[in-house]
Amino acid sequence: MSKIDHLKEIKISGVGASPGICIGKAYLVDREGVEVVEKYFIDEKKIEREKKRFRNAVRKARDELKAIIDNTPEEIRQHSNIFEIHVVLMKDKMLYGKTLDTIEKEHVNAEWALKTVVSNVRSIFRNMEDDYFKERASDIVHVTDRIMRNLVGAEMVSISDIDKRVILVAHDLSPTDTSQIQLERIKGFVTDRGGRASHTSIIARALEIPAILGLGNATDIIHNDEVIIVDGTTGVVIINPTEQSLIEYEERKNAYEEKKALIARTGRILAETTDGIRMQVMGNIELPEEVVSVIDYGGSGIGLYRTEFQYLSRPYFPSELELFEKYKDVVEIMSPKSVTIRTLDINGDKAVDYTAGSEEDNPALGLRAIRYCLRNPEIFKTQLRAILRATAFGNVRILFPLISNFEEIMEAKAILNGVAESLDKEGVPFKKDVEIGIMIEVPSAVIMADIMADAVDFFSIGTNDLIQYSLAIDRGNRQTAHLYQPFNPAIIRMIRHVSDVSKDKGIETYMCGEMAGDPIAIPILLGLGLSELSMNPQSIPVAKQMIRLLDSSEAKLFMKEVLKQTTAKEVMDLLQNTYGSLISDTIYSDQ
Repeated sequence: MSKIDHLKEIKISGVGASPGICIGKAYLVDREGVEVVEKYFIDEKKIEREKKRFRNAVRKARDELKAIIDNTPEEIRQHSNIFEIHVVLMKDKMLYGKTLDTIEKEHVNAEWALKTVVSNVRSIFRNMEDDYFKERASDIVHVTDRIMRNLVGAEMVSISDIDKRVILVAHDLSPTDTSQIQLERIKGFVTDRGGRASHTSIIARALEIPAILGLGNATDIIHNDEVIIVDGTTGVVIINPTEQSLIEYEERKNAYEEKKALIARTGRILAETTDGIRMQVMGNIELPEEVVSVIDYGGSGIGLYRTEFQYLSRPYFPSELELFEKYKDVVEIMSPKSVTIRTLDINGDKAVDYTAGSEEDNPALGLRAIRYCLRNPEIFKTQLRAILRATAFGNVRILFPLISNFEEIMEAKAILNGVAESLDKEGVPFKKDVEIGIMIEVPSAVIMADIMADAVDFFSIGTNDLIQYSLAIDRGNRQTAHLYQPFNPAIIRMIRHVSDVSKDKGIETYMCGEMAGDPIAIPILLGLGLSELSMNPQSIPVAKQMIRLLDSSEAKLFMKEVLKQTTAKEVMDLLQNTYGSLISDTIYSDQ
């Protein structure tokens, strides 16, 4: 498609992957990969030579990647696992092995065999319900592209060679590409593909540069050397901005940087309301290396450690020792602060051997999370043994996901107790009084909260799923995404019910969903009596700042008015009218 010729200011929107604003000239990077692959047949006598050609391409790609890893900037060394998974994928039996098999069985060239295999694997990932695992399809594409370029002899463009002060514009950027960004040269980047859960997005946030992904057609619209504005907070790109827009966004940029610096300086100050009520503000992590970010941003601990990453894109389940070493590292670094480890929340067949097993018509309502673990107790026991062993090195809480009935709690606890007994007999040290919690993310758990509270030590509300399951909407469906409303009165009443039950039963209620990291929601969460919020590390300073501006007694009175509202819009209007001036004092004001 030819680029659109334009003189007027144009705005396009995507996914705000990393907050902040940058203004500068666009630098278009060719990252579309090898799109055209021809198929031809290989003579029987030349099959081994073709397989060798493929192995050599993989070996070269792996060496290139390892060289880049060795030169990774210090800012993102904590995310080395992201690149390691790309190295592992190159030798994965579902990519490497299947491609070799296809060459041999179908007598086709290596390029066509690789393209065929990857197309099948990628479609499976993209059909998954979980956003994080959907994004893993992009990892497969990035790895394949590097191998394919070596097969066809195409040159790889190195981001590190760019010697201008620019904003990158690309069809797609791999984590490896992003890791080569020189902060003194690259102001930010935008891509046609990608989402907030992608590894590229994670690295952008680690580098703290503005980034917008999933724009769709940015490379068709934006010209090389054209001035653009990137607002990573709102996900808006402005092309050919007017003088007025340039002045406005320069002011926003300066205000953002000033507030960011101020909040960073106060990040370690306690999150205590004006009337002396203290809240714990924790961090959500999915990679062990993200602990550093939680500490840097002033987190009070780890409120949600998603453990799925270690099960991803590998031909076998991780061993007890592998899991234990990762958990131990996180727990030791955070000690004496608490670490809440959530047990496996994925359909293991798809996470490990993703071409095996039967397809589910509706995976979101299928065999996932605690259901999968209870159906596969040996896999569950391995993880529980690793978690219990890690308790000897710090303060650990165990969290069971997607609990929908009381029997699941009792069955999970019975397996946990059995594991504890076996460790005790073996003389393996662990803490015997570890706290057990459940995720409140389906309506049945809300309704049965009073019964479930008798069997656990705490509740953790996962608003992402609770909103979807309660309002019967799919956030990924553009036709219904507008109905995803955290401030829907039904959702607020459900959270209130869970909080009231926990108070009556003498246990704590926490929140680890996205709602917890939204400063606009904090007056409601404080008014409902939640004692702990957990969020992505970058949101911690803003949340703590918001809490310090609030009075808890006023927030409780405010909740009486909130509960009278009948629509999400009415709740939002009430929030703005009551707390708008305080919200404007956070880093997100005017963004």
